[in-house]
Amino acid sequence: MIGRNVRNGHGEIDIIATKDNVVAVVEVKARRSAAFGSPAEALTRDKQRAVRSTAFRWAAEHGVPVRLLRFDLVCITGVALDVMFDAF
Repeated sequence: MIGRNVRNGHGEIDIIATKDNVVAVVEVKARRSAAFGSPAEALTRDKQRAVRSTAFRWAAEHGVPVRLLRFDLVCITGVALDVMFDAF
């Protein structure tokens, strides 16, 4: 793992991790239950845009080529965990 709750002037990234020359930018969404929608539904286009913008700025600051970034989503509902690679 490279970092958690990484912040810059554009926003925050929940997790940045690397493996096999890929830098995973991970957004984590959690809900106690699905009664008010799934965690994935909370990842709006605006939130995706903000995460991308923050990640691109982070990558530029750290000399990481943007082509190495992958945007993943971790959804937690109660005790269930679902990981979506290349989610957005």
